[in-house]
Amino acid sequence: MVHDIKIIIAGGTCTIDHLESFINKVQQFAENNQMIIQLFDAERVYGKIHILSATLHALRSEKEKRMKTNSIEMELLLYASGERQLKLAIPKIGVKNGHNTIAVVFIIEPNNAMDEEECVNNFFSKLNIIRDDDVLVGDERTLHLFGISYEEKQTVSKQNYGALILEKIALLDVIK
Repeated sequence: MVHDIKIIIAGGTCTIDHLESFINKVQQFAENNQMIIQLFDAERVYGKIHILSATLHALRSEKEKRMKTNSIEMELLLYASGERQLKLAIPKIGVKNGHNTIAVVFIIEPNNAMDEEECVNNFFSKLNIIRDDDVLVGDERTLHLFGISYEEKQTVSKQNYGALILEKIALLDVIK
C-alpha cells in the first residue's frame, strides 16, 4: 500500500435480504473501482476514530507482512472487532441479514481519480444504503456490545470511553 491512500469512513442504514449476494455486490464495486471496501455493524462502532484506527493497524500489518488473514478486508474485521479470530470477529462486528446500521471504510489508492463524495454516493446508491453518519456515534450501549465490561468503563472518564476500544485494537498487535 502506498502511504498517500485515501481513507473514507461513512455510515448508513440498509436492509440486507441475502447477505452473500450483498457481499458479492460490495466486492464487485470495490474491484470495478480499484479500491478496498469493508463493512461493519455500526452498533459496535465507537465513532470514525474506531474504524480509522483499525484501518491504520490493518494497513501497517499488511506493510510489515504480519497479517493473520489472507486479505486486508478480513484483517480489518479482526482489528475493528478487537478479536484474534475471524470466527469471533465476523459475528461480533460483521453485517447480517435484515435491517443494519453500517459503517463503511473505503481505502482508495492515490492513482484513483474518483472524488470522495462521488465514491460514497455511488456505492450507497448501488447498494440501496441510506447515508447517515450519525450511526457511527458510539455510546455506552456500543461499549457493552463490543464487550467492554463495567469495570473497564470505570477506569476512564466518560469522554474517554472511545479509548477503551482503541486500546483493544492496539492490544491485537501485542497478542497476534
